[in-house]
Amino acid sequence: MIEICDLTKIYNSGEYEVRALDGVSEVINDGETVAVIGKSGSGKTTLLNIVGGMDVPTSGEILIDGKNIVKSKEKELSAYRLEKIGFIFQFFCLIPTLTVKENIMLPMLIAGKSVEKEFYDELVSTLGLEEKQHCFPNQLSGGQKQRVAIGRAMIHKPKVVLADEPTGNLDSVTSQEILDLLLGCAAKYNQTVMVVTHDMEVAQQCGRIIEISDGKIV
Repeated sequence: MIEICDLTKIYNSGEYEVRALDGVSEVINDGETVAVIGKSGSGKTTLLNIVGGMDVPTSGEILIDGKNIVKSKEKELSAYRLEKIGFIFQFFCLIPTLTVKENIMLPMLIAGKSVEKEFYDELVSTLGLEEKQHCFPNQLSGGQKQRVAIGRAMIHKPKVVLADEPTGNLDSVTSQEILDLLLGCAAKYNQTVMVVTHDMEVAQQCGRIIEISDGKIV
């Protein structure tokens, strides 16, 4: 599903050069759940952002389903993000003026596609949000907000789900509930998952762990 080939990302700050990624190569199989761990500044979030088409590498290639997204133009990358990728962030990133239902359906609305009601109802039921559909984000707990974020990431049936510290802003009990939902949904819908995390307990529940240090896989 994901083939990362000799990926390098260099940031220039004045006279200094920072290698956020330094020759990273890895293959992640279809349906696999992978945790990416490492210290702050190790390059793990940079890797996630490049795989998600939100950043571009200095050199190297990323093949998703055999297509090299590095060579894609911005319009193609936008379509790639909308069709192939589901994003989950640490701080939820919900739209405060939209209801739970509207936040979940947002990727479909942006893409101009209709929402399959049966699938939407199934997803909302799985996430335990039936009674919260008409609430706004400020009426939800942290765990409920992250459930909405998972729904938004899953609603367009992406092939790949990218989660950046999805439990980092939650207590331990809620964190486990959210992780169970994320991995359970991914298995149910046969999605490939990359989870960036500092939490080894979270990482150990994924199928495989990739550790990054100083921009390299160790």
